[in-house]
This record gives sequence, structure tokens and C-alpha cells, in this order.
Amino acid sequence: MNMKKLIYLSALSILFSCNKEEVVNTPQQPESPKNVFVVGTELSGQISVAKLWKNGVPTSLTDGTKDGFASSIYVAGSDVYVAGMEFNDNGIPVAKIWKNGKPTSLTSGTKHAYATSIYVAGSDVYAAGAESNDNGIPVAKIWKNGVPTSLTDGTKQAYATSIYVAGSDVYVAGNESNGQISVAKIWKNGIATSLTDGTKDAHANSICVTGSDVYVVGEESNDNNTTIAKIWKNNKPTSLTDGTKRSYTKSIYIAGSDIYVTGYEHNDKNIAIAKIWKNGTATSLSNETKNSNAESIYVAGSDIYVAGNESSDNGISTPKIWKNGVPTSFN
Repeated sequence: MNMKKLIYLSALSILFSCNKEEVVNTPQQPESPKNVFVVGTELSGQISVAKLWKNGVPTSLTDGTKDGFASSIYVAGSDVYVAGMEFNDNGIPVAKIWKNGKPTSLTSGTKHAYATSIYVAGSDVYAAGAESNDNGIPVAKIWKNGVPTSLTDGTKQAYATSIYVAGSDVYVAGNESNGQISVAKIWKNGIATSLTDGTKDAHANSICVTGSDVYVVGEESNDNNTTIAKIWKNNKPTSLTDGTKRSYTKSIYIAGSDIYVTGYEHNDKNIAIAKIWKNGTATSLSNETKNSNAESIYVAGSDIYVAGNESSDNGISTPKIWKNGVPTSFN
């Protein structure tokens, strides 16, 4: 792969070779090898190509004739599911999922749409995203086995960013405008709950459920219009940063009693620094001299994997995976 091309990693999943999802817990000795799956986008010429990497080996999900983007991945047994979108011949983005590389369109291609998150529960495949209505207003939506359900009424802009299924309950994180301000929200089985009061811009980016606890990460602006990385547990917010510099969260993963969050925070030189927060304590993943971002996290046994990007010396975005804080660039 030519590393001069811009590559942007979006999401990551880990699977042990024995193909059992539950073995993300600490395995018995000897440890089974892991397969590392990552999705993202690579710029080929002037076209963005949606791609899947398995253990660093790329597979194109789109053919490179029209822009395509891969946003989320879920591995269930031997099946690999990806959510994203691809533009059609009319220049309209179509929400799509790929199962083992085979695409299925979730929308007709008459209105702008995209899928940002995917989750598989048994034989059911869920995707979350948005589709514009006849007035051009984005409507937050989920698709269950390809059948859409609107989460918002289409009077104000809304986006679904993350989906999680726990038993018979379907949880979605996202945001909806109140007319002027973006309000962070979650939907449980289609019923909305606001995480913020609508006085300052806020977004909910990722959701995870463990037992009776619902965790959401996102960000909210303060009085100085500086974004603060936040986590909500059962709708109660905790700030991850102090509000002196802009910060953003991207994903959350819970392993046992430990809560992991990825994102980035700007430093005094306005450089974005990839970070991971474990139980609220931040660790920088990059050397703070180049822009970087931590997009997605997965914990497998005692190993912590983070997918993201870091700018090279010539300013090109270089994809990286950090394993236990040690970076590896894709080749």
C-alpha cells in the first residue's frame, strides 16, 4: 500500500481465532492468536475508497469509481459486518452495510443518507445513521435487518451516531437540534432522553451498556465555547477534561470494571493529541508534535488496542494501531 495516500481509520474489532465473541475476556493459557479488524477510508487519486483491513491486509469494499466511506465494524463468528455509505451516480450518498464484503443498500439513493454504526445480536443486524427527508432535514434512523425506523420527526436536524443492543433493548446515541443548539441524546427502544439542557452545543458519539448501566461519551461546549470531553453514566455527566483546551471523545469500551474512552485533546500549540482515558485518567498516545486522533478502542484480554491516525512529517494522515500504547503504522 502506498503510504503517501491519505488513510483514515474509523473503527476496530478484535476476534480470537477460535471465533467466539465471549473470549474477549482473559483467555486460558496458552492464549489464542487474535485477528485484528479495522475499517476506514483510503484516498485513491481523488476518490475515497471504503476499506477493511484484517491483520493489516486491506480489502476494498468499494470499487473506487465513486466516493465510499466505512464507519463501523462488527465481527460475529466468521461473519464481518461493516456500516458506511457510498455515493451513487447522481452524487447522492447511500447508506450501506457490507457482510463479508457484499454490499446491501439501506436507502434508495434519492435522499442523502449514511450509516455510522452497526451491531449484530443473534440473527438481527442493526445499523444507525441518518437520512434526509423531502425538506432536506436529516432524520436520525435505525435499520433492523434493513427495515428503517425514524427516531426523530424530521422538523429539526438529527443524527444517530452509535447503536448498542442489550437483550431486547436497543440503545442509540446521537444528537438533535433544538432549532439553534445541538442537544446530546440517547434513545432506548425509540424513546428519547436528552443528556444536555440545550443551552450549549453537545454531541453523543458512542454508547455502551453493561448490566443496568448505560454509558455514553461525547462532548459539550462550556461558557467559553470550548468543547469538553464527557462521559455520561445513566444520564449523569462527568467531565474528562478541564475545559481549557478543546477535546473530543470518539468511542467507549467497558472491560470488567474498567471504562476506556478514546478521543483527542488539543495542547497549548493547538495540536490535536490522541488520548485514551482509563477510568477517567488520561494517557497521551502521541508525542504532541503532530496532529493525531484515537478513533476506536477494543480490549482483548490484557491487551488494549486503539485505532486512529497521526500526521506524518509532510502532513499526510498515517493510520496507526496502538497496542498497549505502542504504535504500529500500516504498511
